[in-house]
Amino acid sequence: MTIPYDDFAKLEIKIGKIVEAEEIPKSKKLLKLKVDIGESEPRQLVAGIKQQYSPAELVGRLVVVLANLKPAKLMGVESKGMILAADLDGKAILLQPDSEVPPGTRVR
Repeated sequence: MTIPYDDFAKLEIKIGKIVEAEEIPKSKKLLKLKVDIGESEPRQLVAGIKQQYSPAELVGRLVVVLANLKPAKLMGVESKGMILAADLDGKAILLQPDSEVPPGTRVR
């Protein structure tokens, strides 16, 4: 399926820096993250990456965030965006820039 460029232009994709990460009780896949995307406060996101990443190894890591996704509740925790990842045989592999980029930098 192809989409017009105008649809793609609606996506607000930014570089974020994970500042906090913790497990969500009773979930085998989800982690609760606080991610700096250049706003006044870090954004809370829920990501299905628990099977590949521990909370400790995520703090300080740069990630790619879809910032203007409609908020959703997962396991009772509100998520205000989405961390982007590649799917490798069902495993989430986080996307990241290949050099240091300030949080909030737009991806184009």
